[in-house]
Amino acid sequence: MSSESSTSQPIWIQDRDTVIAHDSNVEWRYQEPPDYSRTNQYLKQQSKSNHIEGSLEAIVQNLVRAFEMEASFKTNPQQWVSIVADKFRMTTNGGSAYTAQDVADAGTYNLFLGDSEQYKASEEDFESSAHLFHNAFPNGFLWELIEVLAGPPNVTFKWRHWGTFSGSYKEHAPTGETVEIVGMSVARVNDDLKILSLEHFFDSGSFLNKLATGCPFHGQNNS
Repeated sequence: MSSESSTSQPIWIQDRDTVIAHDSNVEWRYQEPPDYSRTNQYLKQQSKSNHIEGSLEAIVQNLVRAFEMEASFKTNPQQWVSIVADKFRMTTNGGSAYTAQDVADAGTYNLFLGDSEQYKASEEDFESSAHLFHNAFPNGFLWELIEVLAGPPNVTFKWRHWGTFSGSYKEHAPTGETVEIVGMSVARVNDDLKILSLEHFFDSGSFLNKLATGCPFHGQNNS
């Protein structure tokens, strides 16, 4: 795909760094735009999929990464270019439907994971949950699209999230292992390819169990 045709694409299906550079007067959560240079480096080294620019796979991957960036770093959903803010809803494993404002307030980790023995979303806020997982995965918790199973308007796709468990998770010592989640999502989009709703399906228990396998710090020191 030529760079000319690439730049004519809507901004929200281009590379997320392009989305960030395009934004002005954004209410950033940490007062400045995020820097994905290290993340991009790790993605280049560790990604299993290499989607051709302009392909449906690349477009959907760009769109979801743009949404994840906006959900994490833009506090005002009206400034999110990847979604139709007033209509947007997100569910996980058939659970409650959350608005864009819910996502901005609580954070994706809390809404994805809910309450369980290993993690209690009801006891965490946006900042504490982000700190918890950034601490466990200091080199990032990376995301890539594996394949698109159905195209618009109900874009159905498989994905993987992964990171090296090299920092502590709560009282559990790091194992140094790669922790991976594979899941499926359905993104309902409008004619402009903006997201109207997201449905995620994955095994959250398996993911959290892997983080709880490290030896507790109050127990033996060897892991």
